[in-house]
This record gives sequence, structure tokens and C-alpha cells, in this order.
Amino acid sequence: MEINSYPVIKGAESIYFSGNKTGILLCHGFNGTPQSMQYIGEQLSQYGYTVSIPRLSGHGTHYKEMESSTYETWIMDLEAAYEHLKTNCSNVYIVGQSMGGALTLQLAAKKQHIDGIFLINAAVTEVAYESLKDEESPRFIHEGTPDIKKPSVFEITYDKVPLKAIHQLLFLMEDTKQKIKLVSCPTFIFKSAIDHVVSPRNSDFILHSVSSDIKKQTVLEHSYHVASMDYDAQLIVGTIHKDINNLQSSKSVKTGKKSSVESIKVDN
Repeated sequence: MEINSYPVIKGAESIYFSGNKTGILLCHGFNGTPQSMQYIGEQLSQYGYTVSIPRLSGHGTHYKEMESSTYETWIMDLEAAYEHLKTNCSNVYIVGQSMGGALTLQLAAKKQHIDGIFLINAAVTEVAYESLKDEESPRFIHEGTPDIKKPSVFEITYDKVPLKAIHQLLFLMEDTKQKIKLVSCPTFIFKSAIDHVVSPRNSDFILHSVSSDIKKQTVLEHSYHVASMDYDAQLIVGTIHKDINNLQSSKSVKTGKKSSVESIKVDN
């Protein structure tokens, strides 16, 4: 449990919508907050799902607090939220964006009974921070504007992040690469055609590395990295809802089937 030295930024709090027995856990990315996933969460709750969007330790307070965060703590944060959802829901799906995608893969590798995962521009193999891997200074790295194509969208982020936290992100990615073959649940991938933070090659690597019998990739033509807040947000919501319906209406697709890999290019 995180002990805050700083108050949570207004609007960056964890979010929970009570609904039916199907739960959806949404995980924000590095230097993000639940606010970045709020629209998707609200829209999914309109379908009746129970939705949880936890705030990861060190996020949404002050960048100095992020300095003591570790990727193991972020995994524990997501796992705690998952276990809480399981107490109220008979089925749980996880949606992870960017670093949240790596955390989602970590949980799916550990817990084989997860019903399905949805990854939005997940960070596993290469990110813009890689040049800082062996650097020891400066202590804090200035952040640019969030990578969103849609104009006038405000995302709650720190204007600088600790180098130590960046190193934790890179450690997480390395660890996730080692565990990705343990992921066997249905895996649905969204990748932006243009992403200035996480190369679309990350998504291709995930698609071909997971051991899932059911896996699908959808290309987002109208969004940059933070796709949950971009032009394709509603498309993501509709696709998640459709895929969950398909999974729940065909319970027998999990065992003994030939792997089905589908890549979809969406034009709208």
C-alpha cells in the first residue's frame, strides 16, 4: 500500500464503476493516471460492466514521489485491483495502455485464469526512453507534450519524471520479454499506425510471442500513443465490448484449437 507524501492531483484518483458480474480492469501507463483511461472506462460501464481503474504508486501525486517506485510495486498495484474485482465479478478482463500493457502481460503470465487481455500500444521491446538506459544523470528528465493526435486534449502528467523511474520502466520491459510466452489467455492488441513514444513494433512482437490460441491485432489509423484519449477511443471501446461478447458466447474456443492470428486495419 502506497503512503503518500503528497496529495493526489485532483482528477487523478482511482476510479470504480459498479456493474454486473463481468469486470474490466484498466491500467494507465508510465507518467499517466486513471484520468487517461477514464473515457474508455465510462463508456464500458455504460454496457453494464464493473470497471476499475487503479492509480499506480508514484503516479498522480508529485514526480519526487515517483522516484521511489519500483516496477514490482506497480505489478502489485495492478494485482491488488484485479483480486478486488475478482471478489465481485465471475469474469475479469484487463485493458493496459503503454506501460500498463507490460503490467497486464505480467499479470496474465502469472495468473492463467484471466479471461482476456486488451493491450493499447503496449511497451515491451523499445520505447523513446531507451537512450537513458545507462545514464546516471540528470536526476529528473523533462517530459514533452503527451503524444495525442486529437487537439486540445489535456492529460494529467508530470512535466518531469525521475531517471530512476525510467530505469524501472526499462527493467519491467526486459522482465516482461522473458515472461511473455507464459501468456496464454485471449490477447487483443491495438497499435497506432503512428506512435512517437512506443514503436508499433512492440505490438508486433507481442502478437507473435504470446502463446494464446486466440489473438488479434487492430491498427488504429487516427491516433498516436495515448489512444485512449485520441480519435479512436470509441472504436477501442466498441471493439473491446464486441470481443468480450464473442468470448463469452463461445466458451469452447480455448482448448485444442489452432492459433488464429488476425490483423485488422481500420479505416473510418
